Amino acid sequence: MWAVSTVTMLVLAGILPDFRLQSADGDSATGIAVTAALGAGAFGLLSALVWPLLVRLLLLVPALVLGLLVFFLNGSLLIVALRLVPSGDSEAAPETAVIVAAVMSAVASATGAALAVRDDDAYRRRLYRLADRRRRTLPPGPSSPGTVFVQLDGVGHDVLRAAADRGLMPTVARWLGGTRATHRLTPWRTDWSSQTGASQLGILHGSNHDVPAFRWYEKAAREVMVCNRPTSAAELQRRAVERTGDGGLLGVDGASRGNLFGGGAEEQALVLSVAARRRRENRSRAGYFAYFSDPANAVRTALSFAAEVGREIGQSTRSRARKARPRVGRGGLYPMIRAFATVVERDVVVAAVTGDMLAGRTAVYADLVAYDEVAHHSGPSGRDTDQVLARLDRALALVENVAEHAPRPYRIVVLSDHGQSPGETFRARYGLGLGDLVRAGCGLPVPRRAGRTHSGAEARSAVRAALRRPVEEGGEQHRPTRRSEPIVLASGNLGLVSFPDVPHRMTREEIDARHPALLTTLANHPGVGFLLVRSERHGGLVLGAHGAQIPLDRLDDTPGPLEVFGPGAADAVRRTHSFPNTADIMVNSVYDPADGEVLAFEEQIGSHGGLGGAQGEPFLLSPLALSAPVEEGAHLVGAEQVHRVLRRWLRESNGPQVPLAPPQDQRAA
Repeated sequence: MWAVSTVTMLVLAGILPDFRLQSADGDSATGIAVTAALGAGAFGLLSALVWPLLVRLLLLVPALVLGLLVFFLNGSLLIVALRLVPSGDSEAAPETAVIVAAVMSAVASATGAALAVRDDDAYRRRLYRLADRRRRTLPPGPSSPGTVFVQLDGVGHDVLRAAADRGLMPTVARWLGGTRATHRLTPWRTDWSSQTGASQLGILHGSNHDVPAFRWYEKAAREVMVCNRPTSAAELQRRAVERTGDGGLLGVDGASRGNLFGGGAEEQALVLSVAARRRRENRSRAGYFAYFSDPANAVRTALSFAAEVGREIGQSTRSRARKARPRVGRGGLYPMIRAFATVVERDVVVAAVTGDMLAGRTAVYADLVAYDEVAHHSGPSGRDTDQVLARLDRALALVENVAEHAPRPYRIVVLSDHGQSPGETFRARYGLGLGDLVRAGCGLPVPRRAGRTHSGAEARSAVRAALRRPVEEGGEQHRPTRRSEPIVLASGNLGLVSFPDVPHRMTREEIDARHPALLTTLANHPGVGFLLVRSERHGGLVLGAHGAQIPLDRLDDTPGPLEVFGPGAADAVRRTHSFPNTADIMVNSVYDPADGEVLAFEEQIGSHGGLGGAQGEPFLLSPLALSAPVEEGAHLVGAEQVHRVLRRWLRESNGPQVPLAPPQDQRAA
């Protein structure tokens, strides 16, 4: 490696005008070679000794910025290395030093087969060496198998099956390979809130009670809860632990990597629920140190990051050129956000999982978010997501290969938290958002662009009929002065409408008294599938088009607008109705079973969060050595039931775990 770095430095000195290794009067070839060797050696030593300190000092810098600083830090180290050379004749302009350092790292990486971006086997060997020192300090590993749970965020059951059949995911295809299969593939059905917050909380902590959506308004606290906000994640985790009386799935020698919640693990890195804590050892970004403290990893990931940014720009440009539909905006910072999710997060999490396996930990749970992020903007299927699925399969192969070197056997379980349903956005189809429609139904002014659309005109007509008075284009004279306006939130194709000035969950009768046109406007809109409201007379009530209104206790016999959403929809709606923080009005978009499409209330063409289609059909891919998730003919329903299955598997592998307490309502009974 030293020799290759020396040769690379000599070549670059001959090419780049602002980089030289000799004095102005000229030196002998031997002198120049010695200077290059000393400079390359000094650069290598600084990278090994100083780089980890620099990264630790930059822990408070956002990870995305840290990745971009990789090249500049490398260039700075090169300038220092050249000044340490005894001849004192070497120099490089700052911008040239950045180029030289990057090229030297890349060439040395390729030559040594240790940093090659696409050589996962070489990457596995390097990670093994990095973890070897830590492993030597630990006692010999137990003979019982450990378990690694890898969550492929947003990958639906049918998407995984199709990707394996088409050869995009050869590792998964081999695991499912007919008579020589090592794993079984089991679908499961999410709760109504088909999104990572609710699913992962239920999977890791055994309870996702009172999580009605990805974001919702809590009237008692007067705040909006958002599952991917650190303070909200910490509070949701606290509530789940309080409800179950148990720390979580990973309470016995566990590790949580890249998740929203900790699951009771002793080792946590890149876990959102601890990101809000001030203690240094619990900082979410501390998980990046172990990875980026090695400049080889930093350069490898930075190069992949830049390539992914270019890939996204190219793909979005082709999409616009073809005038593909549906389509959402993919400009601004999105290319960098996508690159972070598909490269940085993947590399750091996989490296952390590798370290956990080599350390012999009992249970590891990691989330890879790459597919979910890309599918939101590119759609659940297509060239963009195919490439992501292929790279996720390579990550699984890497985990499988590392298991061969672990101090104990490992069982690899792959699962997803939800799927993705395709479809254009509600705004793209109707010209206005859900918030605009709610405001129109309340008699409040809507933007002129929304008022001129067909949907806007329909909403204003409904308001006129219900209020028996005209609603002007501006509508400012009807703006309420004492009552606060409704809060409208979206979670994929699930919408939530709350009236913050009413301290309790409003009833259908109260809503009608305040806004006579609102429920009719929403229920009869062609983009709305059904509404859930509370009724003084019936308890829970499902509303649909053409005056359909069905009490929750009659849904099994008369599903009405829920029929198109398939089996389990009624139970999912009834469960959400029981939550204390369910919104005044729950709105689920229309669903077309012919093509599986829904209409997202957010700017997403692959969405999840409500009922309808593939978003509610994730998977569980488990080794045949573990017991079947459910009995033949039975269905696996809800994240809490998945948690119990994973608990059982941990007991099968390692004996009794932390006792699983019954839900709070059962304990009270």
